[in-house]
Amino acid sequence: MKLDSEPERAGFQLRSAVRHRGTAPQDASDTSDSVAEEAPVALVINGISHAVMMVTPRELQPFAMGFVLTEGLVAKAADVYDIETREHARSFEVEITIAQENFVQLKQQRRSMAGRSGCGVCGIESLELLDLKPGRITTPALHDEASLPPAIARAAAQLGGHQQLMRATGGVHAAAWCDASGAVLKVCEDVGRHNALDKLIGHLALDGVDMRAGFVFMSSRASYELVRKAARMNIPMLATISAPSTLAIDVASEAGIKLVSFCRQDGCVEYT
Repeated sequence: MKLDSEPERAGFQLRSAVRHRGTAPQDASDTSDSVAEEAPVALVINGISHAVMMVTPRELQPFAMGFVLTEGLVAKAADVYDIETREHARSFEVEITIAQENFVQLKQQRRSMAGRSGCGVCGIESLELLDLKPGRITTPALHDEASLPPAIARAAAQLGGHQQLMRATGGVHAAAWCDASGAVLKVCEDVGRHNALDKLIGHLALDGVDMRAGFVFMSSRASYELVRKAARMNIPMLATISAPSTLAIDVASEAGIKLVSFCRQDGCVEYT
């Protein structure tokens, strides 16, 4: 597969601000703050605009790869032939070339999406287009009752050390790939939790990683679209720092994914 050279971006910008450290006027001081970037990114598939997502504009090629995989637009990374990025004044465009048979299927069930940083389904045209059927994964569970807490504790202890953009801005989500023992091997960050997961999955797919052999640990809550994306990639477990939704639990149960939330170094809650 062909990838063009993608410039490395920090993912944040310095913006002027006034910091208040009390209630009196003299407690205010001029300063600058590192703020996470958020920009519209148009995904163009075989020359046709498919979606506009609000994304932290770095790692856009892995993001595009992860998006087409987790949205079911292609079945495998080999179905993606080319990814090219273009930067405009205040937006970005990613051109993706996929296999013709996948493109024919895409045109038959094409929908318009307008993504936002807090929502993975904004812009669908009807409830019938809302895909809540991820399919059942074939990967056996990695952890039993004894091995789960130590793996979660290890991932929770290591995640913060990999969140460089979070330390700079305080305003992004992280998606981490962990091995069965909980060791954090790769982390991607973005203003959108589902974008962070797509970036992570894109990297794993491009590197040929076996996604049945580890689990995803996320700094966010567990929402249904995160579970659905993990299920499509046959990932056996999704762990999150914050709470799950009822729909996330239901979709995880249907898919056969282990869903664990409220993950800390001293415990977690297993829902499926």
